[in-house]
Amino acid sequence: MRLLPAFVLVEKWLLLKQTCRNYSAATASNLAFVPLSRPLDSIELEELQDFVHRSKRLLVLTGAGVSTESGIPDYRSEGVGLYARTARRPIQHSEFIRSAKGRQRYWARNYVGWPQFCGHQPNVAHNALSKWESLGKLHWLVTQNVDALHSKAGSQRLTELHGCSHRVLCLGCGDVTPRSQLQEKFTALNPCWAAEAHGIAPDGDVFLTDEQVADFNVPPCGRCGGILKPDVTFFGDTVNKEKVNFVYERVVESDAVLVAGSSLQVYSGYRFIIAAYEKKIPIALLNIGDTRADEQATLKINARCGEVLSCILHL
Repeated sequence: MRLLPAFVLVEKWLLLKQTCRNYSAATASNLAFVPLSRPLDSIELEELQDFVHRSKRLLVLTGAGVSTESGIPDYRSEGVGLYARTARRPIQHSEFIRSAKGRQRYWARNYVGWPQFCGHQPNVAHNALSKWESLGKLHWLVTQNVDALHSKAGSQRLTELHGCSHRVLCLGCGDVTPRSQLQEKFTALNPCWAAEAHGIAPDGDVFLTDEQVADFNVPPCGRCGGILKPDVTFFGDTVNKEKVNFVYERVVESDAVLVAGSSLQVYSGYRFIIAAYEKKIPIALLNIGDTRADEQATLKINARCGEVLSCILHL
């Protein structure tokens, strides 16, 4: 880490305090699904600042911890994630494909939750990464999230590793349509159907009972009559091989990798960190709690993504 004169350090610390006050005021109402973390360490922040500034081709991999500050819950966060709050689990790919009742249950829950889910907006972390791209600092952004918040923030050098819930895919003919169009079809097919949600899940659906979803009608593909599925990778499915190879190529091109808001428990994202480590590419981790790559990292910061990323290029 470079050494700086005392007066510069004081100025940096005052700026950090002001930035954090602004951050806290802007995000206080959206922290219900963000786990507790210790106060931000200015020395760690300076180290990450150096890590980012030294990089000429930075690749960033984001996970659910980037979007929790937008009010979207995740699965694994201690105390506030879905797995900690309930015994419910996300739908498996095999169940969706094989079971008409499973698809009916999924789409009914998704229909109720969609108006709130599609209204979520990018937070300071998404906006910071978009700004990094506009400044030429970001070589590529890979997200494991399906909420489209990076796109809403303006990121373009972006790979949505697990797809995007704002698109709907026909498993028969491959037709892709906006999720908003399907919402209109649901409403037309279910004019008298209504259900009260019981809690919200990470991928935009809500909790409903089997009785509530029993009469919900799901339309087929308007083109071929096939099964409609969100254009996302469900648990138990695999990521498209071409997409995986594309991200591997971006990793090889990079000279540093930053992971933000992911425990890397899912192998589909963790494999790229393995590849970076084997190529001796420096790795920085920004996440509340342990990650699968802690021993492989050059730097690890246990803090909120928005709190840190919004400060990086200001120091």
